[in-house]
Amino acid sequence: MIEARRLHILRAVADHRTVTAAAAALYLTPSAVSQQLTALEQETGHRLVERGAKGVRLTPAGEILLSHTHAVLAQLERAEAELAAYGAGEAGTVTVAAFATGIAQVVAPSVARLARSAPGIRIRVQDAEGDASLPMVLDRQVDVAVAVEYRGAPAADDPRLTHVPLYAEPFDAVVPVTHRLADGPEVPLAELAKDPWIGPYPGNPCHDVVVLACENAGFQPRLEHSSDDFRAVVALASADVGVALVPRSALRGMDLAGVVVRPVDGVAPTRRVFAAVRRGAEEHPLIRPVLDALHAAAEDA
Repeated sequence: MIEARRLHILRAVADHRTVTAAAAALYLTPSAVSQQLTALEQETGHRLVERGAKGVRLTPAGEILLSHTHAVLAQLERAEAELAAYGAGEAGTVTVAAFATGIAQVVAPSVARLARSAPGIRIRVQDAEGDASLPMVLDRQVDVAVAVEYRGAPAADDPRLTHVPLYAEPFDAVVPVTHRLADGPEVPLAELAKDPWIGPYPGNPCHDVVVLACENAGFQPRLEHSSDDFRAVVALASADVGVALVPRSALRGMDLAGVVVRPVDGVAPTRRVFAAVRRGAEEHPLIRPVLDALHAAAEDA
């Protein structure tokens, strides 16, 4: 008989690629993870992982078991959801991880909405970029992630997650008031090919949006200044040290003295925001109202 908790460990090892990283995500010791993997191999009668200098990879037998693991764990999430529904499940805590502007745009309004419609649900919010929040959901550190599509992100049909689209927003060009393109109604990205750029660090999903937009315009941006805080990005642009692309919602309420904000000529670079939960958990009586509130807040934004 295969124990479900060992399947959680197998998936964590597959996700994190090392025993040490998987152990940290699961709040276990590396030796405990190794022991559970050994026990799982004994239960299945197959070698499931291979250890090498660059980490751990699954054997063909491990890949077969992993494909079933996604379905088994999703079904267990559904079982928990139905049991919670049976027991009313009207009170409890849901933890939501979201990036800063996502918190302002949809999470905070959702908290206010739920305080009226489902006062028994307590929301705990954690600030985390999309590339961090999705692993947090998979590792059961949080219940819901509000994340942004990015290169390498789990696809919408990933068997581990259920995606709920929320909203899409364009990036606007931010240039110093003294910039040669400041007087135009729109900014052609190709005209910024030789400018110094200000943008998020690699790994931030918005970094991918900026780089891809510039690549589509025929150049690689020369990123001379880096910050994940868009207030800092705008402040640097106002100091005339470079140009930037900033999500429109991040500019709301910001001091824009010293810069000009213009839409991008042609197809605007866009970030697509979604909520994600572990597959099978979407109908949990505590999580379903949160997803509905996030969706409603996105429609109202």
